[in-house]
Amino acid sequence: MKALLIWPIMPNSFWSYQETIDLAGLRSTNPPLGLITVAAMLPSDWEFRLSDRNVRLETDADWEWCDLVIISAMIIQQQDFGELIRKGKKLGKKVAVGGPFATSVPEFVIEAGADYLILDEGEITIPMFVEALEKGEEKGIFRATEKPDVTTTPLPRFDLLDLNAYIAMTVQFSRGCPFQCEFCDIITLFGRKPRTKTPEQILAELDALYQMGWWRYVFIVDDNFIGNKRNAKVFLRALIPWMEERNYPFALLTEASLNLAEDDELLELMVKAGFVQVFMGIETPDVDSLVGINKPQNTRNSLVESCHKITKAGLQIMSGFILGFDGEKPGAGKRIQEFVEATCIPQAHLNLLQALPNTAMWTRLQTEGRLRDGLGEFVGSQKALMNFVPTRPMSEIAEEFIDAFWNLYEPMPYLKRTFRHFMMMEGWRAKYERTLTKPEFQFLMSICWRQGFLRSTRFVFWWQLIVMAWRKSHLLYDYLIALGTGEHFFKFRHEVKAEIESELAEFQQYKQEQEVRSLQLETVSK
Repeated sequence: MKALLIWPIMPNSFWSYQETIDLAGLRSTNPPLGLITVAAMLPSDWEFRLSDRNVRLETDADWEWCDLVIISAMIIQQQDFGELIRKGKKLGKKVAVGGPFATSVPEFVIEAGADYLILDEGEITIPMFVEALEKGEEKGIFRATEKPDVTTTPLPRFDLLDLNAYIAMTVQFSRGCPFQCEFCDIITLFGRKPRTKTPEQILAELDALYQMGWWRYVFIVDDNFIGNKRNAKVFLRALIPWMEERNYPFALLTEASLNLAEDDELLELMVKAGFVQVFMGIETPDVDSLVGINKPQNTRNSLVESCHKITKAGLQIMSGFILGFDGEKPGAGKRIQEFVEATCIPQAHLNLLQALPNTAMWTRLQTEGRLRDGLGEFVGSQKALMNFVPTRPMSEIAEEFIDAFWNLYEPMPYLKRTFRHFMMMEGWRAKYERTLTKPEFQFLMSICWRQGFLRSTRFVFWWQLIVMAWRKSHLLYDYLIALGTGEHFFKFRHEVKAEIESELAEFQQYKQEQEVRSLQLETVSK
């Protein structure tokens, strides 16, 4: 069997870092870990070609070569995903699909014409799919009734990747999250009981990357790395000597819940293991909103103090924020800006709230009749209005969002905030003694040119750089990378502003047309 694995195009978003990767001469942020793991689960006598369309587009020869097309996607990739399914069918190919979007919205891929739906987690459903193929079945929907043991997950096929195309490689330690945030689809997809790989498993994956010559960022893509704290600590205690023996070849990134600040031992282990950055879903500084979305873990302690504690320990924080929660009071956008300034968090991932399919929020809003058709498709980016009727005016929320996103990524405040963030770090940090790669050198020179010469930030940039080199030289590389990621947001904020303003104008026109129709119907009925 000849299988063409395709990862659809990722639209420009907070996570794409398009301007940043362009400056570095790279093609994408992270590789499609799901697809290369699927390849490892399929029969060993199959032949594979991988097309990450963010790196290279598949060719006509690729389509002609394959017997089967396998496509995975997230919600944000839905447009290209649908087009690829339809193209495969038009070319007479069998099309199999999977991943989080197909699992959440199977109707979408059925309508697009997919032959095989390999849903839920592949450890269970891929063997079902292979068996169906062997029986000659032309179509099928394969679902799991339980969550698999991830200690059976094979080593991903990293050999299918072009390592030179990416900012970071990806591995996965755990699946699932113990919390029940109303708006989140992680527990729907992976359950509330975090399942973890063994330390030996994950070290084998890291060793495979190390042996392939990858000695840069590694993103542990767990939705909550500390969901199972006990197992996370067992892994970290095994990881620390492994990293020490190899002179810390990786700078590790991950996602974790804010209750990390409550566990001093876990914080220390993560820093000693080589973690340098953690993404955290803070969502909002408004406690009433946090209670309303069932996120009590963010209300037990001061949010600002928790963030400061994590930063002082030596971890750079990226944070998620959302506007549009039910009962939210006016000025929420301003309060988020003030919180970001108080915590000095460089990258604040700000979104308008979207109701994701099959979440508790989706079910509630559907029952209340508040979901909207044709408005704010759940694309997972910053460029769509909300896909439901909020409790305060849509225009008010959208305007606050535009203002907050624009101000957060004004170059001068971003540079000053990033500097304060790194100066706050007091914890131990591993020293990475390695030669800069050509993309890294090109990237750092571009940052110096743009922020140190072209922009009005030039004097602040050089002063901060000198102070950082003098007082925190061990953080200098990560500091410059953080400044470089700002380049994406400095440009992207223009795109966000234009798109939201355009959608808002269309929404207001739609509302006016509905009001006119209502008046006409009322007149006719009289």
